[in-house]
Amino acid sequence: MGEFTSRHLVDLFRLIALRLSEARRELGALDGAIGDADHGNAMAEGFAAVVQATSAEDVRAPSEIMAIAGRSFLSAVGATTGPLYASAMLAAAKQIEGKTALSAADVSGLVPAFAEGIAKRGKARPGDKTMMDAWAPAARAVNEAAKAGLSAVDQLRRAEAAATEGREATRAMIAAVGRAARLGARSLGHVDPGAASTVIIIAALQEWLGLQLATADGEGH
Repeated sequence: MGEFTSRHLVDLFRLIALRLSEARRELGALDGAIGDADHGNAMAEGFAAVVQATSAEDVRAPSEIMAIAGRSFLSAVGATTGPLYASAMLAAAKQIEGKTALSAADVSGLVPAFAEGIAKRGKARPGDKTMMDAWAPAARAVNEAAKAGLSAVDQLRRAEAAATEGREATRAMIAAVGRAARLGARSLGHVDPGAASTVIIIAALQEWLGLQLATADGEGH
């Protein structure tokens, strides 16, 4: 049910950008406790750049739009986060290559694609107190829900729940990579900001897909 073009992808990026902008201060505060307090700004500005870059490209295939998104995010965001999300988007672009439109399953499949791209680029593992503590369980949740025959929206609901659990688990972890690793045991008790922004992105995916499918159902009656 539902077919989504490159124009729809731009709409999806726009919602993600909005949700991250709304959480900018919260994410900055989380990062301020164990990092340099710039994660909220980086994520909000990165996805704003994605929206700007992709808005003029709606004649392109979805995979091309996703690749443009990755390059624009990398250009807008330095440090560690830029390359990680650029890799995530390029992995997703490869996964949907050759498709002129995306299915709902393709949309939920963005979660494991993003997780794979981030893992390959960043080399972090669950337990290192990074965004992978949210992306890895979310990807696993999507794959398991898909095998069980659940709808794409339900797959994303499971992913959001798994990512949220992973985010909260980072409180009890000592950072092993990144700037926070320099704090050692002092990183205990704090939520990883990358895991927190992961939850926001997955929640936006679920929100967007649910709205799109509900609209399509309404138009069909």
